[in-house]
Amino acid sequence: MFDIPKINRPAKALVDGLASIGTATASSELYKMGIRNPLITGAVPHSRGKVVAGPAVTLQFMPKREDLYGDDEYADREKQLHRHALYHIEAGDIVVVDARGDMESGIFGEMMLTYFAGKGGKGMVIDGVIRDAAKAFKLDIGYWMRGVSPNFHTYPSHAAAPMSGQATSLLPTMTGPSACRSPMPSGCSKSAVVT
Repeated sequence: MFDIPKINRPAKALVDGLASIGTATASSELYKMGIRNPLITGAVPHSRGKVVAGPAVTLQFMPKREDLYGDDEYADREKQLHRHALYHIEAGDIVVVDARGDMESGIFGEMMLTYFAGKGGKGMVIDGVIRDAAKAFKLDIGYWMRGVSPNFHTYPSHAAAPMSGQATSLLPTMTGPSACRSPMPSGCSKSAVVT
């Protein structure tokens, strides 16, 4: 149903090295390279003390339009682009979501987060919120996001594609087809370090 490109994942030694230096040092080094905004403002830690580094699988969400995504979220689960993005998760991956800072629409709930954790996913960086927080926070996943909400009313428009996180551009590298969308254009994945 969705043609999500395969991402190029960095060598484990590089990922482990990034995890050991922390975000302040990584941010400082990126600044020296001319990258002035290497963060998503507003996403705060919900897993105090958790440190993750790894390939970033990106998702971008748009406000829900009933003419494009009219059914309730469970009418046909295979129409859920964010579910298909999780099918491509490998151990150590981080999901980075541009949800436009939406505080009213949970991007992932307990079922998808449990699936993500079971595949070895390390963390979620979401410019937005999740659902089912009480059960989600029991999973061994790092969470950096704005908060929680029981609601669902956005739909994913891009997966594994270049995206923005407020003032930050994530320009991933990819292999395979250059489009994977849920009716819009696209691209693939980058590395993320979060503490």
